[in-house]
Amino acid sequence: MVASPPIRIPHRLKVTDEQFWQLLNVNPDIRMERTAEGELIIMAPTGSEGGSFNLELSTDLAIWNRQTGLGVAFDSSTGFRLPNGATRSPDSSWVTKERWNALTPEQRKGFAPICPDFVLELASLTDDIEELRAKMREYLENGSRLGWLIDLRTQQVEIYRISQSVEVLQSPATLSGEDVLPGFILSLGVVLKQIR
Repeated sequence: MVASPPIRIPHRLKVTDEQFWQLLNVNPDIRMERTAEGELIIMAPTGSEGGSFNLELSTDLAIWNRQTGLGVAFDSSTGFRLPNGATRSPDSSWVTKERWNALTPEQRKGFAPICPDFVLELASLTDDIEELRAKMREYLENGSRLGWLIDLRTQQVEIYRISQSVEVLQSPATLSGEDVLPGFILSLGVVLKQIR
């Protein structure tokens, strides 16, 4: 079997929603996002440690969601079409049941035209932290109510909330889902022990 050639995208190429969907369909193994301006972002694979950490975090969110039945949880391969036109893929995310059920079955099949209520981004070694911070602000501007930016390199967590300053925590043992994810407590210490 012959390997597919790598995809090459001109710098600052702008594509429509339809073109973006077509690109993804012919390149299913390549993770991409699309900015509100139509620019493509190719996302490198996550390192092994970061991937394991992200899976642990997503598993905790999925278990909580299964127990409460309050919404729908998503992994890092899920794309959402935000109100500003961007198509983004948070590392982990969650949408309330009411908002998810308001979408048509057709909308749920593609990139759902919705911004998650909760988003989590994990900073990997190759990520630009300022780009991730801009992405977190974009989520809030488009309807997210709670976001966590976790930087494994510095053990720092930035908490994003609507109409509030970003709260920065150094090496917190736990994170609370607050009123967005009621009763959800993420034990970061337990997760870190799992992968180390």
